[in-house]
Amino acid sequence: MPADEPIFAIARHRIGRDGDGVTTLVCFPSCPLHCKYCLNPQCFKDEGTYPRYTPVSLYEKVKVDDLYFQATGGGITFGGGEPGLRSSFIAEFRSVCPQNWKINLETSLNIDEANLDTLERCTNQFIIDIKDMSPDIYKAYTGKDNARVKRNLEWLSKAGRASDCTIRVPIIPGYNSAECVDDSISQLKAMGFGNFDKFVYVTDRSKK
Repeated sequence: MPADEPIFAIARHRIGRDGDGVTTLVCFPSCPLHCKYCLNPQCFKDEGTYPRYTPVSLYEKVKVDDLYFQATGGGITFGGGEPGLRSSFIAEFRSVCPQNWKINLETSLNIDEANLDTLERCTNQFIIDIKDMSPDIYKAYTGKDNARVKRNLEWLSKAGRASDCTIRVPIIPGYNSAECVDDSISQLKAMGFGNFDKFVYVTDRSKK
């Protein structure tokens, strides 16, 4: 049984933002990236400042919306931070919640393959923010390398999960352009992906 984990936000009744149907977004702290326009800087605070849950106690917290999930084909979306770092917790939660709840993952995919292997077996939809496929742009924006992201994308495609992935390909003001986005999408299509979310980062909100 996984140990309890810190959770900094539980947001209910989300529609059309984090997967199909009505969803509850559950956010874990900590992330391997340090994005310049991070939307959730609270994920880098001391984990001791947040309430902790086991998979069972989290289920007891979120099951209040079971009717909404069942009626709309929704469920739980794990975000953060990087929820992929808590793969054992998510796998255990999958085993205690109703099997027709959808489990979604909002991830940068910059995680170990062992974590991805665990998550692939318990996740219905992957919502992947790849930032940019260019190694130089990615490193300038996140401070990290994206070689592992590319390996994990190939892994998911070979596992037959490309159709279960929504890939967010943002324009990041000051870092890339619409042409960069098009180039990233071309590379992703060559890997077998076809579901993309193109948008522009709202940088003034991110800096607050």
